Amino acid sequence: MADLGQATVLEGRPVPIHSDATGHKYIYAIIAAGFPDGLAVPGIGGYPLSIIAEGRVAAVVSDIGSARIRPERRNLGAHQNVLKTLMDLSSVPLPMSFGIVGQSSADVRRMLARNQGAILEQLQRVAGKAEMGLRVRWDVPNIFEFFVDTHAELRAMRDRIVGRGHMATHDEKIEMGSMFDRTLNRDRTLLTEKVQSVLSPVCAELKVNKCKDEYEVINLACLVRRERLDDFSRAVFGAARLFDDNYSFDFAGPWAPHNFVTLDLDLRDEP
Repeated sequence: MADLGQATVLEGRPVPIHSDATGHKYIYAIIAAGFPDGLAVPGIGGYPLSIIAEGRVAAVVSDIGSARIRPERRNLGAHQNVLKTLMDLSSVPLPMSFGIVGQSSADVRRMLARNQGAILEQLQRVAGKAEMGLRVRWDVPNIFEFFVDTHAELRAMRDRIVGRGHMATHDEKIEMGSMFDRTLNRDRTLLTEKVQSVLSPVCAELKVNKCKDEYEVINLACLVRRERLDDFSRAVFGAARLFDDNYSFDFAGPWAPHNFVTLDLDLRDEP
């Protein structure tokens, strides 16, 4: 295997590239064996999809013109469209990160054979489930002023440092910034726990992801049984009712379970 890119879902150890007459195989996902071949959705570059099976597991692949592929929008879109199609067909895949290319069908089969046990464990973990994402943001014009208005200790420091015409020193600005960061992160923790307590009963697993910017309060990945997706939606609305208009809720999915599949694939050559 080669060209692992930024493999965040299924990771592996790169091995030397060996040219092969059978051609490169772009790998989208790993699924349970027995899935019918001939998926109608096109892969990257318009190449048709095919299934490479080994034992009780299989890889969804397509031909690809090169061992390296650019992360262009059309390629990323085609990759995600394949995963969406698999989810729509009720086959929960183990999604591969963008850009993983096998040098041949035999290369893919060796990977499946070497990692069969770990793959089967992960397939069992996500069977019948889907990933939902929930983001909560502070919907305010100025996040610092909002915290000053709602936290007395931060307001007192602001008044002490900048009040009465005093020009804040560099060290005082650092001190105020540090208190703001501590207060923001403390609130994030408390509010995340508040939302988790509402969502946990309808989720198989929850994962707290890093917030993208200082306005983001919560970034949750939720693994939910398919038959409970409506329950999850109702739980999100229930959690939102616990917050005032200074917060906005946004949830999306269902997706392939990117945040709940982590495999260290053994891609080394045979000794």
